Amino acid sequence: MIVDLRSDTVTRPTPAMREAIARAEVGDDVFGDDPTVNALQERVAALFGKEAALFVSSGTQGNLCALMSHCQRGDEVLVGQLAHSYRYEGGGAAVLGSVQPQPLPQQADGTLRLEDIAAAIKPDDEHFARTRLLALENTWNGKVLAQAYLDQATALAHSRGLATHLDGARLFNAIVASGAEPARLVRGFDSVSVCFSKGLGAPVGSVLAGPREFIARARRVRKALGGGLRQAGLLAAAALYALDHHVERLAEDHALAKRLADGLASIPGITVTAPDTNIVFAEVAGGRAEALLAHLKQHGVLATGLIGLRFVTHLDVDAAGVDRAIAATRGFMTRH
Repeated sequence: MIVDLRSDTVTRPTPAMREAIARAEVGDDVFGDDPTVNALQERVAALFGKEAALFVSSGTQGNLCALMSHCQRGDEVLVGQLAHSYRYEGGGAAVLGSVQPQPLPQQADGTLRLEDIAAAIKPDDEHFARTRLLALENTWNGKVLAQAYLDQATALAHSRGLATHLDGARLFNAIVASGAEPARLVRGFDSVSVCFSKGLGAPVGSVLAGPREFIARARRVRKALGGGLRQAGLLAAAALYALDHHVERLAEDHALAKRLADGLASIPGITVTAPDTNIVFAEVAGGRAEALLAHLKQHGVLATGLIGLRFVTHLDVDAAGVDRAIAATRGFMTRH
């Protein structure tokens, strides 16, 4: 049996979730009459204290809808140099929205220094793109951004006339790890996107939430991006099931990540960054990471090495799988 630690996107719908999908009442969501989609949108909006919400096919689509709804052609978004919406979403804001990203260096915890944010806001001058939006990400590489920082960063942005967006692809991990109330955690953000196809285990889908007029604009953008789905209640039902059954259990993923981190850290030649949530990063001495990944794969353990050796725990990983990953790593490091 494969232990797949590449990402929490590899989770498969549980039998109970599949049953919820099969039972879903559906309609045509482009006409706005899919009751299950509407129920999901209303629930997420209420959960995060926003006026309205929009079901989208992916986190990438949700972020792009947000950026193109907050910004016009020639506007600029301040974003982290390693943020997902800047680095890993195909340049969509620039390519499709004519929105210029202004990347800023991120600290080890994923934050952007307040001084860097302030310095990057352009004056109202024809030589510059119009700075309109600050986009942050929580969690970032599994790190939970502190509430005090989020309050300070969004207050700064608003004081300078900027809107704020939160890429909350793994926001439920942050909620569980911090114990924060969802609406309080995102209070400083004009919009927030949350993903259901990662740790929550749904097969497809994210939700973008914000003011009613903003969501109306985002709905138009979603249509232009080809994201107007018809009987999408089949997918929304999985997300609703995840909200009911898979949020609190994220704590189990976090505990398994700690178990994995502790086990790897005990192996000579492996340096581990202590995880906040469900993502474990490790460095392998002697430039052996690629060889280790190949060894793990031979032993039925999958991980990634794109941004350092990365292991992600999730719904389809248990303690036995984590221990198997540790044992395989130890075996490689002992012989190499």
